[in-house]
Amino acid sequence: MNIKGAGGSDGGVGGFFIGLTMMIAGGYLFLRAITVTTHFGLGRGLYSLGTFEITSGMVLIPFIFGVGMIFFNSKNWLGWGLAGASLIMLVFGVIASIDFRFARMSAFDLLMIIVLLVGGIGLFLRSLRAS
Repeated sequence: MNIKGAGGSDGGVGGFFIGLTMMIAGGYLFLRAITVTTHFGLGRGLYSLGTFEITSGMVLIPFIFGVGMIFFNSKNWLGWGLAGASLIMLVFGVIASIDFRFARMSAFDLLMIIVLLVGGIGLFLRSLRAS
């Protein structure tokens, strides 16, 4: 009886689990080092039409009219369109206003993250191929 390793190959189960553990640890440390901030607010510009800035508060105005039209006549396609388009613009505005920044860290911390993440990927993939 021939026992196969990770992925049915002869690569080895030990390298598979060590690589998987290194990948998870490196990925966790990498994601912990990212700071997420936003500059979303009712007075900040989401979109611009030339020199005219459309703020998130302005996006809510068509939404309010759309909801009013829907409550007056639920089959009004213009009300549904206004409300839906406003919500889509608001969601895209929030997503567009997100900033990702890498946290301050020492060179040693960064090298540790890179070695764990990339080394783990290498060990993991090596364990899946036949030796």
